[in-house]
Amino acid sequence: MTYESTVPGELGDPAVRAVEVPEPGAVTVVVPTFNESANIRELLRRITESVPARLPCEVVFVDDSTDDTPEVIRDAARDCPYPVTVLHRDVPTGGLGGAVVEGMRAATSEWIVVMDGDLQHPPSLVPELVAAGERTPAGLVVASRYIKGGSRAGLAGGYRIAVSRGATWLTKALFPRRLRGISDPMSGFFAIRRSAVTADVLKPLGYKILLETAVRARPRQVTEVPFVFQDRFAGESKSSAKEGMRFLRHLAGLRTASPVARMVVFGLIGATGFLPNLTALWALTSAGMHYLPAEIVANQFGVAWNFLLIEHLCFRDRRRYRHWWDRAGRFALLANADLVLRIPLIALLVGRAGLDALTATALALVTTFVLRFVGTEALVYLPRKGGRAGHTAAGEGRRARSRRTGRTS
Repeated sequence: MTYESTVPGELGDPAVRAVEVPEPGAVTVVVPTFNESANIRELLRRITESVPARLPCEVVFVDDSTDDTPEVIRDAARDCPYPVTVLHRDVPTGGLGGAVVEGMRAATSEWIVVMDGDLQHPPSLVPELVAAGERTPAGLVVASRYIKGGSRAGLAGGYRIAVSRGATWLTKALFPRRLRGISDPMSGFFAIRRSAVTADVLKPLGYKILLETAVRARPRQVTEVPFVFQDRFAGESKSSAKEGMRFLRHLAGLRTASPVARMVVFGLIGATGFLPNLTALWALTSAGMHYLPAEIVANQFGVAWNFLLIEHLCFRDRRRYRHWWDRAGRFALLANADLVLRIPLIALLVGRAGLDALTATALALVTTFVLRFVGTEALVYLPRKGGRAGHTAAGEGRRARSRRTGRTS
């Protein structure tokens, strides 16, 4: 990622460009923004009022906007007593969560506070988040709506409240150990020690970056402070059904991060493949096709079904390593090889090992399932040596131009 300063006489000046940026502050406030120009001046004003002079501070905006938000930030930054930086991303990889990760990489302080740019997260709480972490001492401090003193008052309407509560219940049910001690995993307002998280281990998808951080890089000690979720200051909410689907895919990706979990999900998906398989078999035989070729054709419907679900639920983050047609062909080959292997294996277990047909079939199913999972992971979704993965990363690097606007105090 390349950076460019556009403030005359400061980092943009060739005479100053080689000079190091100022001393790290005590807290870096990371604010991801998408078309939030109407909120910027008020947000910076409240941060200025809330953060005491004795707490050195910098603000990093990571901006994916299509409006004039970067220009508004540049102009408003001139009146701030602390450094303000803008990283504008032409390619918003990872959505809001990806923006936060970029902000974490750019942070120069030990404490990083992540908050939204719409003022639903009160800037007045920034010093308390840092102080709570220093008192504990915790690696992660979560601003929670669900402990005493907190409130979700700013959530507009019963629908959004129900969705928020449902998402909270679902995430805590899926990650009971990782989220122990976090009452509000859906919060986007939190402080984390820079030493407690490595940005490279995070693989965000969408806007629930706290969940990503807690599951993949959970600090040993977590504490919470209450906060009242405010009304949006200006503009419209970016929540949508599309973001909801991204959240569900993100959950699936987090839950299948370990090989054992991936194997369980792989097996469950395989079991659901019986439905399209049997449906196609019934349709083909009803149309007069002989049951043997009908079974071969029907099996392909199950294979296609399984491939689509596995692509989205098990190996979504590895799809970039091969073209889709390459992945589909290899997956189909492995799935059909399973049928070819299973029958001789059953015959061997019955004829040589003396097992009854039912036991032999069960063992053959388990054996071929494990082989199919290992083969799918190794031959379909692992990176090729010196292959497309590296070229993809390089291509994204060329496409994702970033512009940096800085002001030093």
